[in-house]
Parts: sequence; structure tokens; C-alpha cells
Amino acid sequence: MAKHSSGWVALHKRWLLALLLLLSVSTLIAFFIRSAFDSCDRHPEIVDKWVNSVSGSGSRASPLSFMKSKLVLLVSHELSLSGGPLLLMELAFLLRSVGAEVCWITIQKPPESDEVIYSLDHKMLDRGVQVFSAKGQQALDTALKADLVVLNTAVAGKWLDAVLKENVPRVLPKVLWWIHEMRGHYFKMDYVKHLPLVAGAMIDSHVTAEYWKSRTHERLRIKMPDTHVVHLGNSKELMEVAEDSVAKRVLREHVRESLGVRNEDLLFAIINSVSRGKGQDLFLRSFYESLQLIQEKKLKVPAMHAIIVGSDMTAQTKFESELRNFVMLKKIQDRVHFVNKTLTVAPYLAAIDVLVQNSQARGECFGRITIEAMAFQLPVLGTAAGGTTEIVVNETTGLLHPVGKEGISPLAKNIVKLATHVERRLTMGKRGYERVKEMFLERHMAHRIAAVLKEVLHKSKSS
Repeated sequence: MAKHSSGWVALHKRWLLALLLLLSVSTLIAFFIRSAFDSCDRHPEIVDKWVNSVSGSGSRASPLSFMKSKLVLLVSHELSLSGGPLLLMELAFLLRSVGAEVCWITIQKPPESDEVIYSLDHKMLDRGVQVFSAKGQQALDTALKADLVVLNTAVAGKWLDAVLKENVPRVLPKVLWWIHEMRGHYFKMDYVKHLPLVAGAMIDSHVTAEYWKSRTHERLRIKMPDTHVVHLGNSKELMEVAEDSVAKRVLREHVRESLGVRNEDLLFAIINSVSRGKGQDLFLRSFYESLQLIQEKKLKVPAMHAIIVGSDMTAQTKFESELRNFVMLKKIQDRVHFVNKTLTVAPYLAAIDVLVQNSQARGECFGRITIEAMAFQLPVLGTAAGGTTEIVVNETTGLLHPVGKEGISPLAKNIVKLATHVERRLTMGKRGYERVKEMFLERHMAHRIAAVLKEVLHKSKSS
């Protein structure tokens, strides 16, 4: 009888897991905003479900309802599963949901067939977004007729002269430039020479906006247009998963079982595409140092593990090999887990105990994974740089450490702090969740974008 009961429980558990994954997979794509500054690559089949989820949302009481019947041209530098294009796609479906006429063009497309581009193009077409070539008469005519033109990322500026040519001055007064980049190599006159003349710029964080303001002035001797800071927000679908205790418990058990990690073990994860700028190498050094500190001080803590979500050994990069070699050299293979890049990071957010946001140099422009982790009531150990400083309240919702090698030991100490103080870890997680509810929801972002669009449309009409 006991054996039969045990088998039934196991079967029931597998059935429940499958059901939860089936029901929530279309909601998990709230994690589609991982840009060059905060994401892993995505999979077309997941984006398919995400598109259905977004396009199916109602427009009732939407702050963007004034965009009904407006013609909007969205110009993306590329069409991929990275943050910038997916964020623009989110805007496309939000505008379609309120009855706007939306057109999309992609500047850079590979000459050979690409499954991701084909899939994303057709998802937009299926939802009423018109997709056509970035060059030619149709692109020019649409730009001239449009009520609003949104350039996505600094690189999209190359399209203006290449396609509009002598018509550039006619279009600039109705251009909203959405900028996500923090790296210096984007400050090229060929990209942004028209920036002072557009109706406005929209940037994801105050730190990035200030950086662009000073950098364009000092390096290029040009002035930024009216610049609006729009913090991003978690979707309703994401929040439903984060607030579903049953779903989180099942996902937690499933992921930990797949990793060979016990329920009582502590998991510290960095969830970003594996690259030197995301700081996985420095994180692993900090993690190893934290293990040494615990051993030296003979602290009693649960077994600790580090998870690198965003790995890609198929690319065979030198950096990824360095990470794995370090793990073998320090003989911590049983403590470090590499997970392939994926869009469905919700299971990992449900499974871990602490998120590490270790982006280097100027940090993240915003870092959407940070607010996603906070929605799951996770404390964040982040670099004191970029948009992270506008999300994480140091000593309240997480702990901040310096960028670079100077941050290795402070991060190691912060890992130990959270490992040895359970109540502090849980309190920080709860406060992070409260901060998300107060500032970083989809409705907050929609209202902020709506305010920007209203101002840009008003300005373009009066110009």
C-alpha cells in the first residue's frame, strides 16, 4: 500500500509539473528583455508563446489608448532574440492592442535564411504588424506618412541618411530615439549626428541618460534632444508566476533535482549571456573566495552552489573556456553549474536563493533580470554601476559592490553575509518584491511610455 501511495505521489507530482509548465510557459517570456546589457539569447518557440500572450492582452483602460489609429514606424537595427529588438516588439504589440497601425523594418538582416528572423517576422505579421524592407520606396513613404517614428538603439541612426536621404529633415521632428547602449563605441557621429534634431530620446535609466548627455557633448560636441527616462517593468504574466507559491515550489524542486542540488543548499546565480562584460569570471573568483572564507572561519552554512545561466559551449568562446578551466583548476566542479542560454529563466529564479548582477565597466543600462529576480523575492548582489543603482537599494533590497577586480573580495564577503544570515536574506527579498510592486510593473512602464509618446506627438505637430 505504501509503495502504491508513493508511486501515485510521484506520478501526481510529474503531472502537476507538466501542467504548470504548460500553463505558465507563455507567461515566462516576460523575460524576453535581456539586451546586450542584460540577457541570454532566446528560442523561437518560446517567443511564439510570448507573442500570443502579449497580443492577447486587452486594451481596456490602457494609458496608450490615445494611439488608436496612429501610424507608427518602428526601426530596429536587427531582428534577434536579444533585448533591444524584443523590447521594441513589446511596444509594437502594446500599440497594436490599442488599435494603432504599426509598421516594422529591420536594418541589418543576414543574406542567408535565418530561422529566428523568419519566425519573428511572421509572428508580427500574424498580429497585424506590417513588416517590410528597410530600404526602398515603401520605407520612405511610410516614414513620411507616419505620426511617429521610433528608432531603436543608436545604431539605427545609420538608416536615416541611407534611406530617407534628402527627406531626413521632414522626418526628424517626429522621431523618438530609444537608446539602450552604454558602451563608448556607439558614440560615432555616423550613428547619432541627427540626434539633436529629433523630437526626443528615451533611455532606460538616469545614469545612462546622464552618460549620453555628457559623452555627446564632450566627444561629439552635439546636444541631446529632450530626453526621457523610462524604467522598465515586469509584465502581469511574470508577476502571476512570481506570486504563485505552488508553481514556484514545483519549479524549484524540478530545477534543483536536475542540477543535483538539495532543497536546503544555497544557490547564487548570475543570469546573463556569458561574456566578459557580464562579469562571470569575477563572480566565480568571488564565489571561490567565499568558500575559502567560510572554511577559514569555520562558519556553519548550508552547502553553497554557483549557477551560470547563459552558457553556450557551441560557440566555443575563449571566455567560456576560461570559466570552465577556472572551475576545474580550483576543483569546485561539484559547486558550479553551467546552464545553457535560455529565455525561460523563471524556473531558475524560482530555484535560486540570491541573484548576482555582476555587469562590469559602466554596468547595466537598466538590467531587467534584476527586477524579475526581485519579483521572485530574491535579494540582489549587484555592481554599484549603471541602472542597477536605480533598482537595488543597498543594504535594503540587496548589497552593492565595486566593478572590476576591486569588487571580488567585497562580493565574496557579501555572499558570506547572505549565506550566514537567513533572516536578512529573506527580508531583503521581501523588500525587493515590495519595491517592484511600487515602481516596476507593466502598468508603471506603460504610463511612463504613454507620457513620452504624448509629448513627442505634441511636439511633432507644433513643429
